[in-house]
Amino acid sequence: MAQELLLFSIIIPTYNRPERLATCLESLVRLEFPHAGFEVIVVDDGSQVSLEPIVARFQQQLNLKLLRQDNSGPAKARNTGAAQAQGKFLAFTDDDCMPASDWLTKLAARFAKEDDSMIGGQTLNALPENLYSTASQVLIDYLYKYYNTGSHPVSFFASNNLALPAHLFQVLGGFDTTFPLAAGEDREFCDRWLHHGYQMIYAPEVHVYHAHKLTLSTFWRQHFNYGRGAFCFHTRRSQRSKGRFKVEPLTFYFNLLTHPLLQKSSQPGIFISVLFVVSQVANVAGFFWERLTQPTQQFN
Repeated sequence: MAQELLLFSIIIPTYNRPERLATCLESLVRLEFPHAGFEVIVVDDGSQVSLEPIVARFQQQLNLKLLRQDNSGPAKARNTGAAQAQGKFLAFTDDDCMPASDWLTKLAARFAKEDDSMIGGQTLNALPENLYSTASQVLIDYLYKYYNTGSHPVSFFASNNLALPAHLFQVLGGFDTTFPLAAGEDREFCDRWLHHGYQMIYAPEVHVYHAHKLTLSTFWRQHFNYGRGAFCFHTRRSQRSKGRFKVEPLTFYFNLLTHPLLQKSSQPGIFISVLFVVSQVANVAGFFWERLTQPTQQFN
């Protein structure tokens, strides 16, 4: 009977960030949604420290399960969690995120109208005083504006704030586990979802706060890895559609670099623009690094 009441399974991959995981779980305790209506599945992706003491602190407050796997990346970790999920819908977030108290309530309202769609919410920067974290978030905001609003059909959600029917996740085979990094696997899943004719709905009222503290070096590494993921994504998409290897038009990059100057931000727009240039250099470097280390991959 208890399983029949579960509307949501919240799945959180985690790796070597026990303090961030604790903060994430604290935010889930504060969810306004009836706690009998959701479960939380934490998937430890081979952390070097035990997460049991962290999880044990919340066992009495949440319907909480801890799973473990050898270090294999977040894509496989999410699939591992989904395989054990009992909820009608899967709601994905990350260990460095804090869902708003009405997160599940607003997701439930959306699913009440569109129960066979993927719902993606808005991610907000929880570290506005950090220049690099702010730049990273402004970049995500630009991507969401480009891919999910205006004349473009909704086509991209980051995996830290998306939800979908559990049975359709299994039909598609989950995230592509050949993506070893937290880079590109969410974009590939969204593209595959659309390729199979399913609908995506952007719900900007569904909020998750992202607290990813960055430095210049970690900002560079993040976008270098995004470039690696982008190569893998474009390769998978070209194979799936049997078409040419396609990238975005030049207007996409021009508007990207000028976007920070037109936005209100806690950091100077010119600094954000400079970091956007850095991000694109890192992205291109990662893209071609991945290309050169996979000589068997061919452009169609």
